[in-house]
Parts: sequence; C-alpha cells; structure tokens
Amino acid sequence: MDMKFSLALPRVAPSIPVVRRVVGDALRALGVTEECVADILVAASEACTNAVEHAHACGNYEVFGHVDEDTVQLKIMDWGRGPRPVPPGTGPGSLAESGRGIKIMQALVDDLDIDSGPDRGTVVHLRKRLTWRDEALNRRLERRLMHSAG
Repeated sequence: MDMKFSLALPRVAPSIPVVRRVVGDALRALGVTEECVADILVAASEACTNAVEHAHACGNYEVFGHVDEDTVQLKIMDWGRGPRPVPPGTGPGSLAESGRGIKIMQALVDDLDIDSGPDRGTVVHLRKRLTWRDEALNRRLERRLMHSAG
C-alpha cells in the first residue's frame, strides 16, 4: 500500500479542519487505530495553525502526505520566516500559550523536523509509525500471503 496526497489551502483558520478531515478520513479508511489518528491530527493541526497564524506571507500553505505500510509522513509548507526565538518569560514552566505547538508535535510524532529560512519559508516534516486496527492487520497479512503464494 502506498498513498500520496496534497492540499493547497488559504491561510485562514477554517482551512485547518479541512486538513483534519482529509487526513483523518484517509487514515481511518486504511485501518489505522483511532489513537494513532488522533496523535497525527493534533500534530498536523499544530503545524497548520502555525502556518496560518505566523507565516506573515500572503497566499496559501500546502500539505503533502505519504502513507505506506509502516508510517505516515506529512509535510506542511508555508512561505513565512519560521520559528522565532522564545520571548522572555515564556520558557518552560510558563503559562503562555504561544510556543507550545512544537513541544506538542514532538510529543505526538516519532520524528519532527522544521526547515526554515527567510527566503524559502518553513517546512514542517512530521513522521509517525502507524498502528493498525486488528481487521486491517488481517487484510494486510492476507494480501502478503496471496502475493507470496502467487
């Protein structure tokens, strides 16, 4: 199994639920566990929220996805400046809301990489190993057995 998709969305808050719906529906249809889907959707929402709120550029942001037998990889791209230094008083232990998104993403996915530059925008790479519902595992095993027998 190998699935790829891409979305180009306006930098407005109502676009974030669209990403959640497309990614969530695709993963659920493939048989990914609800807990795994929830982790991916929260991390993706954080990345998209950052693109919408902090890119300071006009135009769209883009979401690219790739799902294979083991992992989901999402790439969220905008044309903003990227993460900025944390203001004083908003470090660890602070009650400030800004800046928590990266920590949330790190906690929910296996790999997080943020590539950013003033002339090239920001790309957030999220990768998570998938866990499968029992019936999805059975279908995958049956396909493998049929393929190896044929």
